[in-house]
Amino acid sequence: MRGGAVVRWRDGRGELIVRGLPDGGVSARVPLEIAASYRARTRGLLGRDSLEGALLLSPANSIHTFRMRMPIDVAYLDRRLRVLDVRTMPPGRLGRPRFRARHVLEAEAGTMEGWGLRAGTCLSIDLVSP
Repeated sequence: MRGGAVVRWRDGRGELIVRGLPDGGVSARVPLEIAASYRARTRGLLGRDSLEGALLLSPANSIHTFRMRMPIDVAYLDRRLRVLDVRTMPPGRLGRPRFRARHVLEAEAGTMEGWGLRAGTCLSIDLVSP
């Protein structure tokens, strides 16, 4: 999926492509889980000790880390998958809703910096066929 396309996601898997280089090149390719159903979004990362890659919650504009076992990086994305803000949240916190955010990306704390993910970064997603 191109970053400019507006889509309705389904639960599944894919690959997150981070275009974080100054020339628009790819700085990272990351395994991705997509949580689009109410049930999958509600469960999120609860009960997990780790995550390989990232989890996309869609639609979403805020999250909480109550009952989580680990701190996480959180990126708020607009409808075109452009990063609006990136935060690290410890367990037991409530994140404020972000205006214009349509999706939330979660990963283990410290990983998003390694991917070159920051405000303004453009993302795209390649879906894996079931």
